[in-house]
Amino acid sequence: MFRLLVLMGFTFFFYHLHASGNLTKYINMKYSYLSFIAIFLLGILTVVQAYLYIKTPEKGKHHHHDQNCGCGHDHDHEQHKPFYKRYFIYLVFLFPLVSGIFFPIATLDSTIVKAKGFSFKAMESGDHYSQTQYLRPDSSLYYADDSYNKLMKKLYKKYSGQKHISLTDEDFLKGMETIYNYPGEFLGRTIEFNGFAYKGNAINKKQLFVLRFGIIHCIADSGVYGMLVEFPKDMDIKDDEWIHIKGTLSSEYYQPFKSTLPVVKVTDWNTIKKPDDPYVYRGF
Repeated sequence: MFRLLVLMGFTFFFYHLHASGNLTKYINMKYSYLSFIAIFLLGILTVVQAYLYIKTPEKGKHHHHDQNCGCGHDHDHEQHKPFYKRYFIYLVFLFPLVSGIFFPIATLDSTIVKAKGFSFKAMESGDHYSQTQYLRPDSSLYYADDSYNKLMKKLYKKYSGQKHISLTDEDFLKGMETIYNYPGEFLGRTIEFNGFAYKGNAINKKQLFVLRFGIIHCIADSGVYGMLVEFPKDMDIKDDEWIHIKGTLSSEYYQPFKSTLPVVKVTDWNTIKKPDDPYVYRGF
């Protein structure tokens, strides 16, 4: 019975993620077919388990006779195991199931950035695997060197021909990675994009970071990407406030990170509503 309930629960959970649109909060939708396969397989297992359960409704009544079946196995010992030993494995499965269905889904925001320690080490260190990426997307670890170089040349050709670069959700990560890889080639260009505000280590009230959480494969490999922006005057924008910014690309040496960063000199901006899907995803 417990097996049937667990299988039914997971089948419903995966179906619910698709039906509600919340699957995007966990994985890159490029891999959504995997969850479709999971729904199909779990559905089959649920049907099989339901058939076995209905087929043997008197299973408990035959237990006494099975004790002397001659198989040499101590059925009575199995039956009289403590409750927590017999059903602990089901509790292990029920915990993520209950939390996934009944607990509200929390989206990543500036509190995660603060907790992990906002830094720019990912640009300076060759060890891409040991730390969360900040500001600059770096997909080089997913490609061979030659393939990555070809990809970046292709993206550079695409964006270098644009005097006005408008980064949408679909090309946010690709555009950011291209600009960070060829910073000098985009100086003076106009750029605009959406993101949430994060003050972080900004030096003065004119500066803050405009960021998006990006997902490569799933939420476990997410990073926070974006740029330092500078307004023409002091601003009182709160962390996690969503804004649309437009400005001119420049660069400056940023003392807290001890690195030269691209900076957007803002010419126009406005607050916007938090998007239904606050994440951006990497296409390959």
